[in-house]
Amino acid sequence: MAERLTPSGELRSVPALLARNVARFGNRPAYREKEFGIWQSWTWAEAADEIRALALGLLALGLKPGDHMAIIGRNRPAHYWGMIAAQMCGAVPVPLYQDAVAEEMAYVLEHCGARFVLCGDQEQVDKVLEVGQTVQGVEQIVYTDKRGMRKYDHASMNALADVQAEGRAAAQRLGAELDRRIAALDYDSTCVMLYTSGTTGKPKGVVLSNRNIIETAKNSAEFDRLDQREEIVAYLPMAWVGDFIFSMGQAMWCGFTVNCPEGAHTMMTDLREIGPTYFFAPPRVFEGQLTSVMIRMEDAGRLKRGLFRHFMGVARRVGPALLDGRPVGAMDRLSYALGKLLVIGPLKNTLGYSRIRVGYTAGEAIGPEIFDFYRALGINLKQLYGQTEASVFITQQPDGQVRSDTVGVPSPGVEVRIAETGEVFYRSPGTFMSYYKNPESTASTKDAEGWVATGDAGFFDKESGHLRIIDRAKDVGRMADGTMFAPKYVENKLKFYPNILEAVVIGNGRDFCTAMINIDLTAVGNWAERNNIAYGSYQELAAHPQVYQTIREHVAEVNRSVASDPMLSGCQIHRFLVLHKELDPDDGEMTRTRKVRRSVISEKFADLVTALYDGSNSVYTETEVTYEDGRKGSIKATLRIEDAPVFGDKRQQKVAAQ
Repeated sequence: MAERLTPSGELRSVPALLARNVARFGNRPAYREKEFGIWQSWTWAEAADEIRALALGLLALGLKPGDHMAIIGRNRPAHYWGMIAAQMCGAVPVPLYQDAVAEEMAYVLEHCGARFVLCGDQEQVDKVLEVGQTVQGVEQIVYTDKRGMRKYDHASMNALADVQAEGRAAAQRLGAELDRRIAALDYDSTCVMLYTSGTTGKPKGVVLSNRNIIETAKNSAEFDRLDQREEIVAYLPMAWVGDFIFSMGQAMWCGFTVNCPEGAHTMMTDLREIGPTYFFAPPRVFEGQLTSVMIRMEDAGRLKRGLFRHFMGVARRVGPALLDGRPVGAMDRLSYALGKLLVIGPLKNTLGYSRIRVGYTAGEAIGPEIFDFYRALGINLKQLYGQTEASVFITQQPDGQVRSDTVGVPSPGVEVRIAETGEVFYRSPGTFMSYYKNPESTASTKDAEGWVATGDAGFFDKESGHLRIIDRAKDVGRMADGTMFAPKYVENKLKFYPNILEAVVIGNGRDFCTAMINIDLTAVGNWAERNNIAYGSYQELAAHPQVYQTIREHVAEVNRSVASDPMLSGCQIHRFLVLHKELDPDDGEMTRTRKVRRSVISEKFADLVTALYDGSNSVYTETEVTYEDGRKGSIKATLRIEDAPVFGDKRQQKVAAQ
């Protein structure tokens, strides 16, 4: 029987939780990391020793209470240790996105005034040195990976291992001071500062306290009965609040094991080797895996393809019911059991999902078809609704009450209400303290009673009592005839198809909806290879007539589905085009968490939007792009515009025909 974790007045900070875990779970694995193809492990006792040595080393370098320390790099135990070590010193860890370009990094470093930066490798060090010409506050750089660093000026730069060695040497001299700083931490001390994705402007620094993180971790862990036996894979950006609450907050509260893969290129292999019991991924991860599965099945032999289609049909029909404990007929149970043996079990093992007890998706809405696919496999995938400002959790789906069109009930300790405008408000123990250096935005987001405006539109489903999110409140609008316009609802349906990577639906205040679509180069490229279709670039493949025909068929199927929803039937797509380039965070078209910046899209592709509505059959355009080395260039293309079938509304069909 797992030891029950109970709240304690002593556990007022993450370093206090670390000490508790050493006492309770000292010899259990706390962190694993795959390096050079080999898994390395640290117990809680060993991890605590590494963290204390790093904290003492940072103290020796001059890290002060209230300082900000930026952490930039991939998911590695040393980087999580750096965040805890900074807290021990009374400083504030500020994780940054490792794929951020220098300009984005400069903004965050300047805004938070970071004196110390912990970098993963030479690439991150180079970016910090580059922005150092404009950002004056950085005084010390600590790097984890020594490769390529030998010839750098080390006057204010040190390897992490050397900082730890210095810390161990200074233990007797600085130990008492470190203990004093740890003892000074309380529930209202800042635990971390995380920056928002910045969909509508510059990112804001969200200040989260120990109370926010610990109370949220405790409540959410009890909701899903998490304990020290769980295994998770830490692979999402460390700057994202989702990774912080799972890999830091809940890991520290429960005492479970955090596994760090070797890199993005080994993620799927590492996932299979670990076999997590608790898993979290944004929709794009599940979309990508589904695309990979569908591509492989297209390449499979006729027998395998036939078995897959047959047993997935059975799984879609009865899998979710079996997962939720609802009654299922004997023949269906037998068919599912056979499918589990031949198809479902091997597929789950290939994906690395064989041991998952609880899985979550969040970050943005997931397409119902994608969600149902994983539930059909018997994976207990659920949805949660959260925000950085809430320390993630606002609502969760209880076991046995999982639906594809809702995001669950309020998480323990959370209150949710819907304003007259339809906007969702909440207050909870996880509610952020403030936006750093931004009292105006803090006041406009959080009122005196602690209610936070989410910026999302939604309502409580009368039948289930679950919250249903329609879209971002600013994105939900009205068509010219007054019917509701909710672009994300349609976009997620489009992205169910492996051929479609991204979609942007337009229509607010207009007579009908149109769409700009990105193809998935992997999926469509695989199709082109199977059909001996030669192409020289993404642009050439995207413009291929057969690709357009396939996308038109997908749009028609989505329109048929949307037409069945009385509230949103007006959101059917009448005209579309396939974009000549992928939407890219480096071009400012998406955030680092892959959320579309609609205002940027509307401005950057204004000529395309005009052509979609003025009846043009094609449009010539030139688009600025950013290359990997930071240079700017342009892409020129003439894009076709296609009409799509619409269903159920004669007036809309007439508009489309015009």
